[in-house]
Amino acid sequence: MDKVYDPHAIEQRLYKNWEDKGYFAPSGKGKSYCIMLPPPNVTGSLHMGHGFQGTLMDILTRYHRMLGDNVLWQGGTDHAGIATQMVVERLLQAEKKSRHDLGREAFLERTWEWKKESGGRITQQFRRLGASLDWQRERFTMDEQLSKATREAFIRLYEEGLIYRGKRLVNWDPVLLTAISDLEVISQEEEGKLWHIRYPLAEGEGHITVATTRPETLFGDVAVAVHPDDERYRHLIGKQVKLPLTERTITIIADHYVDPTFGTGCLKITPAHDFNDYAVGMQHQLEPINIFTPKACLNENAPKAYQGLDRFEARKRAVQELQDQGLIEKTEKHLMKVPRGDRSGAVVEPYLTLQWYLKMEPLAKPAIKAVSDGKIRFIPENWDKTYYQWLNNIEDWCISRQLWWGHRIPVWYDADGRPYAGHSEEDVRARHDIKPDQVLTQEEDVLDTWFSSSLWPFSTLGWPDRTKDLSHFFPTQVLVTGFDIIFFWVARMIMMSLKFMGQVPFHDIYITGLIRDAEGQKMSKSKGNILDPIDLIDGISLDELVKKRTYGMMQPGMAEKIEKNTRAQFPEGIASFGTDALRMTFSSLASYTREIRFDLGRLEGYRNFCNKLWNASRFVLMNVEDKELKKPIGKKGLTQADRWILSRLQRTMEQAKQDLAAYRFDLLTQTLYDFTWNEFCDWYLELAKVNLNSETPSEEQSLTRYNLVYVLEALLRLLHPVMPFITEEIWQRVAPLLGKKGDTILHEPFPELDESKLDAEVEAELSWTQSIVMAIRAMRSQMNIPPSRALTLLLTKGTAQDKTRVQEYQPILNRMARLSDITWIAPADKPQQSASAFVGTLELFIPLEGIIDLNEEANKIKKEIARIQKEIEKAEGKLKNPNFVDRAPADVVEQEKTRVRDFQTTLQQQEEQLGRLSQAVKQ
Repeated sequence: MDKVYDPHAIEQRLYKNWEDKGYFAPSGKGKSYCIMLPPPNVTGSLHMGHGFQGTLMDILTRYHRMLGDNVLWQGGTDHAGIATQMVVERLLQAEKKSRHDLGREAFLERTWEWKKESGGRITQQFRRLGASLDWQRERFTMDEQLSKATREAFIRLYEEGLIYRGKRLVNWDPVLLTAISDLEVISQEEEGKLWHIRYPLAEGEGHITVATTRPETLFGDVAVAVHPDDERYRHLIGKQVKLPLTERTITIIADHYVDPTFGTGCLKITPAHDFNDYAVGMQHQLEPINIFTPKACLNENAPKAYQGLDRFEARKRAVQELQDQGLIEKTEKHLMKVPRGDRSGAVVEPYLTLQWYLKMEPLAKPAIKAVSDGKIRFIPENWDKTYYQWLNNIEDWCISRQLWWGHRIPVWYDADGRPYAGHSEEDVRARHDIKPDQVLTQEEDVLDTWFSSSLWPFSTLGWPDRTKDLSHFFPTQVLVTGFDIIFFWVARMIMMSLKFMGQVPFHDIYITGLIRDAEGQKMSKSKGNILDPIDLIDGISLDELVKKRTYGMMQPGMAEKIEKNTRAQFPEGIASFGTDALRMTFSSLASYTREIRFDLGRLEGYRNFCNKLWNASRFVLMNVEDKELKKPIGKKGLTQADRWILSRLQRTMEQAKQDLAAYRFDLLTQTLYDFTWNEFCDWYLELAKVNLNSETPSEEQSLTRYNLVYVLEALLRLLHPVMPFITEEIWQRVAPLLGKKGDTILHEPFPELDESKLDAEVEAELSWTQSIVMAIRAMRSQMNIPPSRALTLLLTKGTAQDKTRVQEYQPILNRMARLSDITWIAPADKPQQSASAFVGTLELFIPLEGIIDLNEEANKIKKEIARIQKEIEKAEGKLKNPNFVDRAPADVVEQEKTRVRDFQTTLQQQEEQLGRLSQAVKQ
């Protein structure tokens, strides 16, 4: 083995070998185990969420493959209707063209070309992560088979009367020119204005005042509503008011929806441009008036002077004209939630338009029952409340989108506008006996991307055909996904699977937390805190990182701010950590919490773990290659250390399986880390040296050499699901020493408990020995005694068993605690200057005379305490200064507070150390 572990020298070579040899394909043996990869957008690149969830899915996939299951991890990508169309339209804009210049067919050809050239980036990045997906079965939501499934689902739902076409209010994106779902709308708090507008009474003098945040929509007003019990306005109910800036009059109506305490208690009713107003208008049979074009400019229903104006320009003109006419009573600042499209960022407009809808209530009821009956469980279980809340209040799903890229709705219209559903025009004619001379025209709209994605668990396996894959791998075992798409995707998959397959799509839903940066901030382009998993694997220079984070930043000053922060945070760029360290980090973070902080310090710790495993393996190989290895018969001839590590290995195996069964990846990582670093490397290898370094060859040495290899090989199999690359590379060298002839660790069995190797007695003995060593090491650390300095250990009190153990384990104690001598003393003979500790009733002393100068050490600490106190005083002085707190940036103030906390922690540690030294002097 190379002296230094270099992940780049092995990772891509090993992955190519695995993929080329088809190791990721189902074995065809054992019980089925299937995981569906949530299909990433074909436009996307690997982000931290993908890396995190992909790692967890791969751990489960590799683990079950090693259990002997017939494993399929089904992968693929989503056609991402809006996102992909935006990408291609931007490319056309660079050529000074639009999609309309090309026409629909040519635009779709161009989009398929883009997909072929650039759409596979994310799948290549998943390979870098070590993801063992069966790439030969990779699917795309617009593949012919999946398109067939999408059409079939639509046709069946339509023929059942669950899909209908209706004119209703939708969320309209005036930039993308399409309807979008509630789930694709992000409502952000923004500061706006509340205008109080006078609506004059049509007869007699007087007016009522209406408060609105959108004065431009008054052209679509059809009524003014007041609460029926509001004494201020009860006498006006049924009367007419003049609609400002128009020639129309509208009626004052009564409705309990109105909140008398908000604004003036009078509400303008604009059914075509407000969801709540739409409901009120329907109840009162008021005809909506649409005043906007699809691009959110005012249309022919507005006064002539406003027609063609953008809505925000129309707002300015309307406010000015209302002021000129004395109709604005007052204007207030108002904090309000503004709906924006998650793709375009445009303010979404409630818009009355003809769309296709899917009735959800009949589908939701079985989906609710599937979870409440326990056929599906959420992990953590509290997420079922979120699921129930949405499904219990579900509304019909607007499934049509005004795009070109996507599954075109499989409906054709005859000359009279009657719709017919079918797979093709020929299929429609055959199903409905429509003659060839009757003209049919296909629906222009496409289906919402999430419609085809909701079929993913069974469409990828061949549905609507009854394939072997479908019968064997459906239902799948577990879905690993984020809480942000429980509504978008998870619930809809459950509904569609129950509808078309009569079964749940999966039994477990493991919901991951959201990856945030080290300070708990959401990772975003605008914040400039995004980490790219590939950069963490390969490393990236500071200049390249800055370039990447500031690319495309248009907001003034934003690029400069991000560059400054990036250079301060990563003065030397980001080092290369390798895939296994990143996977181990992701696994360690997979707790049941909602938000997860990603810290490069932790990643560095797991890179060190990889180095530790590599160096430990080198040590084993150097001590066993070309030497005799003797397999033990039972426990005969094994040292206490050999028996101890075998017993600890069995307990680690059992704990690892329990952690995986509970989806506690964080506990699994800790279990594997503790055994590898603490028990195998720090203890067993050191204990084995006592035996191996004996100058006289013995059978015991041959048994220990075998045991070293046996435990290391089993450990590699335990670690493999989490750290596939380093374990494969080392296993290839270790396995032949045990006579193993397998081609890859990937197909080796996961270690199983061997109860005959459990040894509670020897575990108790070694635990006692460890307690002694740890107590001595703690005293060394507290007194700043170098690890290399050999010490005398004095013992007193204790039990007869303690004395027997000290005699039996003295060679181990001498080596592990770096002792030159162990002596028993009477309780009255405690040394005057010493450090002390207890292990049970046994009292330990380390004489300090001649080892350290206690007074000199105390003086050093006193000087350090004085320095720290000055720093605290200085920092606290800053924080008490209003000029600093009020004027300095918030992050600078917080940084100063953090400095104070850190200094106070250090001060406490120094004072405790001074106390220990004082105690040692008194003894």
